[in-house]
Formats: sequence, structure tokens, C-alpha cells
Amino acid sequence: MSPRRSYDQYCSAARALDAVGDRWTLLIVRELLAGPRRYTDLHADLPGVSTDVLASRLKDMERDGLTTRRRMPPPGAVYVYELTGRGRELLPVLQALGEWGAPLLAERRPTDAVRAHWFALPLLRALEGFGEGVVQVRLDEGEFYVHVGAGGGDGPVYGEGPAPVTADARLSLDTETCALLGRGELTLLDAIRAHRVAVAGEGPLAKALREP
Repeated sequence: MSPRRSYDQYCSAARALDAVGDRWTLLIVRELLAGPRRYTDLHADLPGVSTDVLASRLKDMERDGLTTRRRMPPPGAVYVYELTGRGRELLPVLQALGEWGAPLLAERRPTDAVRAHWFALPLLRALEGFGEGVVQVRLDEGEFYVHVGAGGGDGPVYGEGPAPVTADARLSLDTETCALLGRGELTLLDAIRAHRVAVAGEGPLAKALREP
């Protein structure tokens, strides 16, 4: 096991960066906020990371109490990685970083990879104040769902593909609109009024989103 690197500073920010400041660590947390993931799934959704670096980061995160590794019961019988309670506490940290970095998404570079679920955290922030429930989201790149109001729970914050339960609301929008929402240049209600976001569903959350 590699020796732990440290800034050797008696400062809470420095101590935090000792644990999560390495390249890829916070992006691994982003992926694991969707719930338990296999190593192969993580590698597929972290384009650019080498297998050696990913394995090293996962070992460091387990050592630091941010993740655990467990074997799924048969018939799967595969190992998955998941966040601990300490790791889940990084959700607001990632949301704050995403909000700070949103203006940097003004232009998508030709080399930029994209996954639909990478928009889950900024969209979750845009949905704050509308109630609680599961929101299914359809983008050009695919589908994902978010658990609105689930920030303090133990379950996943979002997930890829169709939701495993009936969604309280369903949103359809394009990637450009989602990026504008993430950058704060467009509010969700304004996007709905401008017909840039289509809302479906009959639950309280869907009704709140359709209110003028």
C-alpha cells in the first residue's frame, strides 16, 4: 500500500485535501452517490482514468473511511464499492464545487466526454424547494433519475436509466438547457414556462413544477 501523502498542516482544509485532494477522488464520489458500483462500471463512467490509478484511489478511499467494498450475494457474486456515511457527507462539497465551476461549462470542447447522469447533481440543486420525490429525467444523452430531498438519507442520490419506482415527475429537456440550469443562467420555472422543459406526471412534485 502506498504511503499516505500529507500537507502536514494543522488546518481542517489541508486535512480534507489530504483525503480527497488527489485527482479522480471526488469524481469517484460523484459516481458512488448513485449507489453501489462495480469496478468496471466506475471505469466506464470515468473516461480518462487508468486502471492502476482507479484501483489506487479506491484503496486510498477505503483506507480513509470514505468507501467500503463488499461482495454481492449470488447470482451476482461480484464486488461493489459504495460510500460510507462519511463519504456521503461530501455531497454538498461536490454541489458547491459544481456551482462554482458551472461558468466554465460555457463552451463544450470537442474532447469533452459526457454522460447524462453527470447533470444529476446540478439538476438536483435546481429542483430544491419543489417538494420531495423521484424525478425521472430524459436528456439527449440518456436517462437518469434523482431523489429530491434525499440528501440526508442513506440511499442513492441519483441513478442511471429508468427509476426503479414510479416517478413523481418526469422531465424532458436538451443538454443545452440542462447546462444553462447548472450555470444559473436559467431557472427551472423559467425553462418550463419557455417550453424548454416538458413536465409530465400527476404527483404533487409534478404539479408544483407546472404551477405558473
